[in-house]
Amino acid sequence: MLTVYLFFIGLALGSFYNVVGLRVPKGESVIKGRSHCTTCNRTLKASELVPVVSYLLQRGACKGCGSRIRPLYPVTELSTGLLFAVSYLSFGLSGEFFVAVIFISLFAIIFVSDMAYMIIPDKVLLFFLPLLLAARVYTPLTPWYDSLIGAVVGFLLLFVIIMASRGGMGAGDMKLFGVIGLVLGWKLTLLAFFLSTLYGTIGSISLLAFRIIDRKNPIPFGPYIILGSLTSYFIGDELLGWYLDWFL
Repeated sequence: MLTVYLFFIGLALGSFYNVVGLRVPKGESVIKGRSHCTTCNRTLKASELVPVVSYLLQRGACKGCGSRIRPLYPVTELSTGLLFAVSYLSFGLSGEFFVAVIFISLFAIIFVSDMAYMIIPDKVLLFFLPLLLAARVYTPLTPWYDSLIGAVVGFLLLFVIIMASRGGMGAGDMKLFGVIGLVLGWKLTLLAFFLSTLYGTIGSISLLAFRIIDRKNPIPFGPYIILGSLTSYFIGDELLGWYLDWFL
């Protein structure tokens, strides 16, 4: 029952994270202002704000003007709910569970903002940085300074790539990896980067192959960073153990 409860909490928070991810990059308040259709500006009713369910019942379209609703909304809501449930099943009600919830919340907002605007807002990173730092102090890695090394490795790794590629990646990705390193430690941060580039390569080739985009279209890297980092966070130790057993 607690797993189900946390799933629904995640759904509700995922709906709020949609608002944060869409408004913060535009400098809008996340507290003031009713939710509205971005096409016709009609204020949404309570029945239109039920996470995932409203999207399905409305068949992905605004009741007022019939304009298409971004699938981004239900994807964020459902993913947040599922990840909250997985976090509880993985860690129970422990300190690490709260690290996971904060980590997932950061990623949900970043996912929305990067998909919508290709921006990873500094305000979001600065808000979550002290929360994750406090959570890691309460539930430290072993050894505890692995978080500090991870933050430095994550930041510098992307910094070097940006310098070498002359802007091939964004500064937002670099700052995000610094925060990721704080949570994962240096080994899992390196794994997260490898998985992110792997997912990014597969995703880009697939989008090009199915002609969803062409070579001139920029692709946000944030979602791949999120996917790679979550993979590393939840099963990274197992992946590293498998790799060492298989190849060494």
